[in-house]
Order: sequence, then structure tokens, then C-alpha cells
Amino acid sequence: MQELKVPSVGESIVEVEIGAWLKKEGESFAQDEPLVELITDKATLELPAPFAGTLKQILKKTGETARVGEAIALLEAGAAEAKPQAQAPAEAPKEPAQGPLAMPAAERLMQEKGVSPAEVQGTGLGGRILKEDVMRHLEERAPAKPVEAPPPPPPSRPAPPPPTPTQAPADKPWRVSEAVPMTPLRRRIAERLLMVRQTTAMLTTFNEADMSAVIALRKELGEAFQKKHGVKLGFMSFFVKAVVQALKEIPELNAEIRDNHIVYHRYYDIGIAVGGGEGLVVPVIRDADRLSFAEIERQIADFAERARTKKLKPEELMGGTFTITNGGIYGSLNSTPLLNPPQVGILGMHAIQERPVARDGQVVIRPMMYLALSYDHRIVDGREAVTFLRRVKELIENPARLLLEV
Repeated sequence: MQELKVPSVGESIVEVEIGAWLKKEGESFAQDEPLVELITDKATLELPAPFAGTLKQILKKTGETARVGEAIALLEAGAAEAKPQAQAPAEAPKEPAQGPLAMPAAERLMQEKGVSPAEVQGTGLGGRILKEDVMRHLEERAPAKPVEAPPPPPPSRPAPPPPTPTQAPADKPWRVSEAVPMTPLRRRIAERLLMVRQTTAMLTTFNEADMSAVIALRKELGEAFQKKHGVKLGFMSFFVKAVVQALKEIPELNAEIRDNHIVYHRYYDIGIAVGGGEGLVVPVIRDADRLSFAEIERQIADFAERARTKKLKPEELMGGTFTITNGGIYGSLNSTPLLNPPQVGILGMHAIQERPVARDGQVVIRPMMYLALSYDHRIVDGREAVTFLRRVKELIENPARLLLEV
């Protein structure tokens, strides 16, 4: 037997929450095959198997916490032995762990309704039972087993108290509420967003950019770009390049406050906000000023894929001197992005929308994007903020300036 321990998953992280177990007790696995999800306050990670073998015993169940270095399971090296009956006596106190794993809300609902996990077909990851699976099972069995429904109370008795928020009325089983603990990642997001409001003097300035030139450039060279570099030419690489150029000219937005000092960064690590399923994560493009358009696009595509599959590393989410967020991919026309402390600036991109604008005394239709810059007024004055955003606008509307740095 060997212990499966929580590895070090990043600086300052001392505790994780156990997510879904991807293998059941008694199930075999290959080397490097994911065994369990570990949820930190920065990302959700998969813990791979150190060798091929069998998951003998789960020591920490889904939803429990474990410290770095703590054992969360017992593993046995070698091929799995198909002896389910031999395990039953030894594992009698842990019979629920032998069946399909259930999410907390599903487990509560099964307990309330007197349903055994063995009766429910789980459709979640690794066969996990979801609340929806339990509700579907209840609906399917109701017509076949009407006698199992509790009889209504006699009229002479007082009416029962109203159902609690987590218990559905007998005649309306779909009216269910549930209380789900916040994950460490969501708690950390909540804490940081509240901290921004309490500890910064945040203001936002707005502008708009005509995207005609960038769209035309992508249409003309996008296919050739993809053939040569193996990645699509998106909008984000233009904005990363424009932001880096503007930061070089307005260094107050590439800084942070430490005690009573302003620290000006002479490097450009640009965070890119990515939706990761459980919340927004911000992986960082290091030394963005030294990267080509293709290198930036490849990093962004890689970040997006690994955020979706929960394979981002904690160190990839740390640091950053400035952040870009794109609410436009969700259809947002305008917003006020919140700062990502200790950074003092964040640029918000939005949806491209054709709108009438004035050009040389004529009203014409152009693909326009609203831009929003939120900044910390403690070290960034309005003049610098407005100048920065105007510079980004100029570079996007004339992308040839990005190549000539003018």
C-alpha cells in the first residue's frame, strides 16, 4: 500500500478541497491517469496517478478538505484484482463509498426521499449522481409505486408545517432549493472582489474603437496566418500588443502600491481573463512585449483549453501587471470591469456592433467596440487613464502602428 498525498500546488496554498473522485474504490488505473480533482482558491486541478495500480481506499471524500502533504487515499501498485466480495467485509463501515458517488445536493435529496444510491443512474463525471438524476428517478418511480407515497394526514389533525427551503412539497417535487457550499475558488473570487471595493479608489473611463481595420486585416491575412502558425488570428493579440505599447508610454498603469511606495514594473505580464466553468480565472502571458502575434494567440488558446479541462497550474495564475477581460464573447456591450489587485488597471473589451458614426461629415456604418478602463485613482490620474485608453484606441484603429511602434 502506498499513500496518495496532496502535492504542493503553488505558493501560499496550504489546503485544498477534494473535488470529484474520478476512480472508485477497487477500480484500477494507469500511470498518470487522473484520480481526483483538487480544488484550490485559484483553480481546479486533476491529480494524476504516480503509477499503475488499484484505488484501495478513499480517505478523504468529495467536499472534505486536506492539507498539502496529507494522505487522501491508499493505492496498491499492479493490476487490479476483481474481488468485490472480498472487499465488502473490510469496507463495511464505508458501504456508501462502494456505490456511485453522489454530489452533496443529490445525497441530501436521496436521504430525504429514502432512495438508495444503487437505485439511481448517475450521469455526472465518473458516474457521479447529480440532483437531477435523483429527481428523474423520483418522477419515474412515482407512477409505478404509488403505495410508497406517504398518506395524507387525517383532516382532524393540524396541518403540517410548511416545507423547509431544501424540501419540496409532496405535490410539487420540482420546487426544490439547495444550499451548496462555496468552493475555495468562488470564495476567493468573492473575497477579492469585495476587497477591491473596500481598498481601492476605482474609477472607470470609456471610449470606443472602430474595428474596421483589424477586421479587414484578419480577413485578408487570417487564412495565411493560420496555415503558417497553426492558430487562428484573433482580436486578443491586437489588444495585448496595443496595451503593452500604451503601458510603455503610461507607466503609471503598469505599477502597484507597496506600503508607501509605488512600484513601477519594467516588464509586461498581461493577465487574460478566461471563463473556467467554476468562475473567472486570469492566467498570465509573461513578457508579452517579447512575443509575436502567433505566440500570444497560441498561449491564449492553450489557456482557454486548459481552463476548460481544469489543467491550469497555480503558478500560471499568479502575478501579472495588467489585465484584459473580454465580456464581448458573452454579448456584453459595455461594463465596468473590476480591478485585479494589486494591479491598478484593467481593460474591458466588449461586443462588436455595427453602429452609425460620423466620418468626414458623413454618417456611415462601422463595426464599433466600446472600451472600458478601470483604474486605481490613488496612483493613476484621470489624464493618464484617458490618454492610455485613447492610445489603445489609436493603435487598434490603425494596427500598422503596432508594427512600427508609433
